[in-house]
Amino acid sequence: MEKYLKILKKCSLFYGISDDNLLKMLTCLGARIIGFDKKYTIFAEGNTAKYIGIMLSGTAHTVQMDYFGNRSVLSVIKPTHIFGEAFACAEAENVPVSVIASEPCEVMLIDCGHILHTCSNNCGFHQQLIFNLMKDLATKNIMFHQKIEITSKRTTREKLLAYLLFRAKEQGADSFDIPFDRQALADYLEVDRSGLSAEISKLCREGILECRKNHFEFLNKPY
Repeated sequence: MEKYLKILKKCSLFYGISDDNLLKMLTCLGARIIGFDKKYTIFAEGNTAKYIGIMLSGTAHTVQMDYFGNRSVLSVIKPTHIFGEAFACAEAENVPVSVIASEPCEVMLIDCGHILHTCSNNCGFHQQLIFNLMKDLATKNIMFHQKIEITSKRTTREKLLAYLLFRAKEQGADSFDIPFDRQALADYLEVDRSGLSAEISKLCREGILECRKNHFEFLNKPY
């Protein structure tokens, strides 16, 4: 566990917990680390939620499939990120999303029940852990509403600009990177990939955007 201490200290779940207590906590919680290959399904849609995941290395996508097999990317999971906590806390018997590795990754899994129910050792840092978990859930709820605001726009152009303007504001710069390739961006915005590419090209021709792979720069105001 010690080799992952540096990355775990940056995880919001363990904010305010000392190194010594963190190592003791992981033992108390029965945390385990598993490696996954690219495209492996870490959490599968339809399964019962039990574990909270912490990404230690690599990345994954939270995805949802509709009745016709259309894929929507809900979020990108990077090192230090927590995932699956909302469903695990709710003890969901039928998880509505999947978490799929987008590259080889290592994940720490913790049984949510070990977090929500204090152990017989009555560890003093356990209350801090529960507080951190509740704060993370509230933050994720805000992010979910931001995605709804973006995807509720009527056209592909409006969705794309809403997302890019949000990213620019978030990073405080006209020039910024996004965490998606073209297909993942189309899935996130819930639009057709070819239509998305056409809109990006059009915005570049209009002198509004400059684009290189996943790097974007606003050259002029879009409105």
